Amino acid sequence: MIGGLSWKWSVNVAIQIASALETAHKNNIIHRDIKPHNIIITEEGIAKVTDFGIAKAVSNSTITAFGATIGSVHYFSPEHARGGYTDAKSDLYSLGIVMYEMLTKRVPFDADTPVSIALMHMQETAIEPIKLNPAIPKSVNKIIIKAMQKDPNLRYKTAADMLNDLRLALRNPDEDFVEISPDKSNFATQRIPTMYNNQIEYENEEDGEEEEAEGFIKRHKVIVSIVGIILVFIITILITYFTLKMTAVKEVQIPNVVNISAQEAKQKVEELKLVYTELEPEFSPDIPEGYIIKQEPAYLDNYTVKENSEVKVTISKGQEIAIVPKVIGKTKEEAIEELEEANLKAQVIEETNAKIPEGVVISQETEAKTQVNAGETIKIHVSTGVEQVTVPNVVGKTEEEAKKAITDAKLKLKQVIQTDDPTKEDGKIVKQDLNSGTTVNEGTEITITLNKVPQQKTATVKVNVKSLLNGKVEYEKTDENTVGAPKVKKVKLEIKVGEDVVRSEEVDPTSTNIVQQITGIGSVHIRIYIDGVLKKQELHFNMNTNNIYIAE
Repeated sequence: MIGGLSWKWSVNVAIQIASALETAHKNNIIHRDIKPHNIIITEEGIAKVTDFGIAKAVSNSTITAFGATIGSVHYFSPEHARGGYTDAKSDLYSLGIVMYEMLTKRVPFDADTPVSIALMHMQETAIEPIKLNPAIPKSVNKIIIKAMQKDPNLRYKTAADMLNDLRLALRNPDEDFVEISPDKSNFATQRIPTMYNNQIEYENEEDGEEEEAEGFIKRHKVIVSIVGIILVFIITILITYFTLKMTAVKEVQIPNVVNISAQEAKQKVEELKLVYTELEPEFSPDIPEGYIIKQEPAYLDNYTVKENSEVKVTISKGQEIAIVPKVIGKTKEEAIEELEEANLKAQVIEETNAKIPEGVVISQETEAKTQVNAGETIKIHVSTGVEQVTVPNVVGKTEEEAKKAITDAKLKLKQVIQTDDPTKEDGKIVKQDLNSGTTVNEGTEITITLNKVPQQKTATVKVNVKSLLNGKVEYEKTDENTVGAPKVKKVKLEIKVGEDVVRSEEVDPTSTNIVQQITGIGSVHIRIYIDGVLKKQELHFNMNTNNIYIAE
């Protein structure tokens, strides 16, 4: 069990109560009934102690002796329980009980009857509060233990002493400054006056003043009566004590049944003579179906309960299954709401889309009607509409730089056109079809022009004229099957590099290996003219340095 109030808040309240008790004790006022019901917390967080002087109606949680109310049974001191003398240290014991309850959500001693609780105050040692609430600092734990010592001589001597330790605990919560003397439990026999002895003495003195002879007889009668009543009371207490001893219910350790099967849990609980009760089952993503999710009271080392106490358990129904709804076409808000109603989570991924309005679901990554585990995350893609972007200036950039700038601007590259303008820088963009600075829709296509100036190169060209003329001229025949010389008058070969003619001459139409060394910029053109008419043109566009190109 973990306490419900923070230790700092509880210590602050205790400081205010101790301060009030210090003032009362200095004025010889003993409260004798410190308990939560007599402590008021204002809206500003100020604690006030009320009901000084016991004058409350008797209830099943209040002990009376001879018709006089002497305190609330859960909070009074051992000496109070036995009807003995109470002083300022009794109030400090009760304050220790109140602090115990604030930090652990339970009183240290509880039983079915007030007499049983009173006996526990006198005889039993409470579980240290830090064992029930590990968040309690060491110093605060020891302050409570010291205040709750059964021997008044081992408690704080005054409220001021306890107040000093409480204030020090706020500043140094983990320091070991609280001194607790060992309980020797061997005290000399003391005479414990009660309010009834005082009342008798007072009555005797008064009677003596009024009528001495008659008072003497009355005093003896009263003493005999009181002695008789005391004997009856003592005998009743002894009978009750021994009856409780004989019929005492055995304390057993709470078993840990979490994460085991319901059948096994029931067996463990009932073997300890505890009552096994199943609460409404719940879904669990971690605990298999039929196994225990949680128990009440929770398992805690050295935490015991009486036999026949109830142990409530919650059984797992296993992993809950959810059906994915169709959210395509719905607004983002509608989609999220439907997914949450189906016990699912939504992850929104935004996308620009010229066709789908802004805020509408374009697609979902898990198809509708699919069975998934409850609580899973479903990714939905939501349109942000068409985003307007500004066209960047890529003129003067390299091709790679231009492509990156276009991508970064959320545009698309449609085409790269090449030109060979020697007046402009080679390898740079010289033109773009969308003017820079203009606003267009995201994803608009753009075409750029890249300048690639040809480089001067050297190569060897070999021309097979005979092969190039094949099919272009007629040949003489000596007979039906023999082919002779071509029927041509003039065959001219022309070789150009770019616009420069590097060779132009008449050649033998049967030549197969005319070699020409060329140097220049641009494409290689090989042309054959027959009787002045262009009959064949061969183009070589990819000339490499020292390349041998054979045209045939």
